[in-house]
Amino acid sequence: MPFTTTRRHFIAGSLLAAAHPLAAFASGPWPSRPVRFTVPFPPGGPVDTTARIFSHKLAEIWKTPTVIDNRAGAGGVVGATAAAKEAPDGYGLFVAAIHHSVNPSLMGKLPYDIEKDFVPISFAAMFPVFVVAHSSVPANSIQELIALAKKPGQTLSYGSSGNGGGTHLAGELFNMQAGTQLQHVPYKGSAPAMNDLLGGQVQLMFSDAPTALQHIKTGRIKVLGVASRKRSAMLPDVPTVAESGLTDYEAYSWAALFAPAKTPQAVVDKINADFNTALNDPAVRQRLLDAGAEADPGTPAQMQQRLRAELDKWAKVIKTAGITPG
Repeated sequence: MPFTTTRRHFIAGSLLAAAHPLAAFASGPWPSRPVRFTVPFPPGGPVDTTARIFSHKLAEIWKTPTVIDNRAGAGGVVGATAAAKEAPDGYGLFVAAIHHSVNPSLMGKLPYDIEKDFVPISFAAMFPVFVVAHSSVPANSIQELIALAKKPGQTLSYGSSGNGGGTHLAGELFNMQAGTQLQHVPYKGSAPAMNDLLGGQVQLMFSDAPTALQHIKTGRIKVLGVASRKRSAMLPDVPTVAESGLTDYEAYSWAALFAPAKTPQAVVDKINADFNTALNDPAVRQRLLDAGAEADPGTPAQMQQRLRAELDKWAKVIKTAGITPG
């Protein structure tokens, strides 16, 4: 076969694509069409709100539309299963949450593997968990709460968003480290749990910031501590649980961005760079704070390490506390 100009161009193009994976997309530099974000929860929740904030900024950066696709159900399993089947081209991304580090230990066999079927891009946001109490509880600090809970004959209950949810696990981790026996009362979501805390049917909650913040600020409930490692910018005067004596205690909810496995590294790196730009934008960070979230960008490697740590941590809590799906 003669070495024609056409053949030379074909070989040159192939070598270019191999050297620069982004050039392999015939439609042009990535992104050249709308990017869809699968959110595995209903509209209006913390993860959905976070995704809408950062996707709006990314649309500006990419100069292409972004779309939120809500696929709710089974504690995030429905959305994750759908997202794992997306083409690995960067146009179908997945917004994961703490549920996806809990489900493998809580539910057992799943139709997807969060580590094998996805590649991490970055953490997106951290939702601080506040230890809050009804005004009638005679404790105003974590130390006083532990002392009260350990009094003979004393029974304190805490509400959560549901069996095996992040706010439930935060409470069980507290019991394990503080040596308390706070009684868990599961609800179908954070809102009904908060309603019963406001009414005094339960005494405590380990509540995510979006649910608790407005009630803390109006004085309807009191805050005893924040469960994250650092103090929260939302309530900087509130000490951490770790500062208050439980030095190893840390619990928070989170959202993070993933792509399907086998997405080209060049695409992952570009999304990560643009994602970090979006999350470091002062207006974006303020919008997230207003929604009860703290921007938490990083590298794919950092995301992978944090995911593995979360998987290991909650597996131990679930096993020790004997937690089963609700």
